[in-house]
Amino acid sequence: MQSIKFLIFFQIILLCHSIRGDGDSNKWACTSLDLCILDPASNIGDAIRFESQHDCRLSCGRYGAIWPMPTGDCSISNERVRFDPWKVRFNVVAPTAATTQFIRETNRIFVSNILKECVRNCTLDKGKEILVKATINSTSLSLDWNTDESYTLSIRTTATATFVDIKSVTVYGARHAFETLSNLITGSVSNGLLMTQAARVIDRPIFMHRGVLLDTSRNYMPLRIIRNTLDAMAASKLNVFHWHVVDTHSFPLEITRVPELQRFGAYSNEHTYSRTDTQNLIKYARLRGIRVLIEIDGPSHAGNGWQWGPMSGMGNLAVCINNTPWRQYCVQPPCGQLNPLNDNMYSIMKEIYEDIAEVGAPEETIHMGGDEVYIPCWNNTKEITQKMIDTGYDLSMKSFFKLWSNFHLKNLESWDDVNQRQYPRLQSPKSVIVWSSHLTEPNIIEEFLPKERFIIQTWVDSDDTINQDLMKRGYNIILSTKNAWYLDHGFWGRTPYYNWATVYNNRIEPNTKVLGGEVCMWSEYVDQNSVEARIWPRAGAAAERLWSNPKTSNILAQTRFYRYRDRLIARGIRPDAVIPKWCVLNEGQCL
Repeated sequence: MQSIKFLIFFQIILLCHSIRGDGDSNKWACTSLDLCILDPASNIGDAIRFESQHDCRLSCGRYGAIWPMPTGDCSISNERVRFDPWKVRFNVVAPTAATTQFIRETNRIFVSNILKECVRNCTLDKGKEILVKATINSTSLSLDWNTDESYTLSIRTTATATFVDIKSVTVYGARHAFETLSNLITGSVSNGLLMTQAARVIDRPIFMHRGVLLDTSRNYMPLRIIRNTLDAMAASKLNVFHWHVVDTHSFPLEITRVPELQRFGAYSNEHTYSRTDTQNLIKYARLRGIRVLIEIDGPSHAGNGWQWGPMSGMGNLAVCINNTPWRQYCVQPPCGQLNPLNDNMYSIMKEIYEDIAEVGAPEETIHMGGDEVYIPCWNNTKEITQKMIDTGYDLSMKSFFKLWSNFHLKNLESWDDVNQRQYPRLQSPKSVIVWSSHLTEPNIIEEFLPKERFIIQTWVDSDDTINQDLMKRGYNIILSTKNAWYLDHGFWGRTPYYNWATVYNNRIEPNTKVLGGEVCMWSEYVDQNSVEARIWPRAGAAAERLWSNPKTSNILAQTRFYRYRDRLIARGIRPDAVIPKWCVLNEGQCL
């Protein structure tokens, strides 16, 4: 009886050992269907064996474990190099001290990331020497819609060393190359790291705007959460962090010229972002190839933080603030809209722009918000309706649209003035971004918002014709497909949840007027305790859509996607589960 119990126990141990895939080496094989399977009996003919599923995944299939999928040539060897990450040597060839320093910081981040892949001890007494050379041509550190993010990456191994050669026009292309290089590395089940022995990748993004919107006004997000978001974006080659930092709920952002906004608008002294916080966040993002696009929403979505006007002798800077019953004054509580007929309000907006222009990059623009203006708020505010009548307006819908558009045009003038003074070398004024709204309807938009200055971020369903209609009229657009890329859906009302496959399959028809797109995480029903799982790994599915826009569906991407999720976990992100672990370990059996 004792021996039978021992045998059963031993068989269970072997079974668990096999399922984990972290035991005996060289039991994993890549099949003709590009699936990594555990094959302890060596049933797959002369297939090359790998020591773990992650090892197998490095080169199984055309793109191995690279995420997002490269757009150019890609070849990856099945052979491996074992190495010690502390012994990787870097050589930077860059035209200026600033670009050289950027790549050195990129090297530091790269080493930090691959160290997190260590399964056991990464230190090796003996291992192949890895020599990485990065060559950058451009002196520019600008990151905008015209930045060249292309790169080539090649790996070759000789008897003495492995040589990694990275070439790019800009530092941002090189940064992406290092990200791809990290995808060609995994931890060994014994010690050290494994890297593919030879590879060549030629790559560049299809869309230049690849973003994540994070709302930190409804529910405050600590800086560590934002930094984690940026880290996950960098792992996904996403390049725009759209910071929806203020709304009617709170104004946590410090504007040094107008401290009252934060003083009256923040939830508390602990729920704030100082100017130094903002500057450091922008630097942190830039080193990861990410722009920080700050949104100062208006004229709607503006209330708390603006209520101090009367006590300062500046009149009502905003109206309908916290009015009840809220359904009569706004789309969602708390209510509040800026007062478009108060010149002091425009002075305050200009001060905000001064601050933002100072902390941001010279080439960066601003998001002006502009959606969900609730006309009944203005129409039920006597101060506004009387002044409209006094200045020759009637109270028709067209007059309110004119009032609304004047708000944007006056603020655009202030933004231009700020940039011309702070950055006199700018060759042309910057375009700004607004949300799609009643004002951007194709039949009226040209009357109110010039196409040369306003980019429209649309938040409509995938079958809506507004995108095509706006592009036909010459407007550049950014897509935030409401029925695929609104990651807050599925947790409130009757909104459905969009799984990663739905996010991935939201294909974009290429058009020169499509700058790219963003997934959106609005924070009414999410806070720091759950936000990472709500965004990730689904935002990564959009990342591949925006980088390479594959013609195929999610089916062929799923094994790479599961490995991408594991990589996020290794880097300290907490992504949601997308499938049972058994299905990850048994590729192809859960289709």
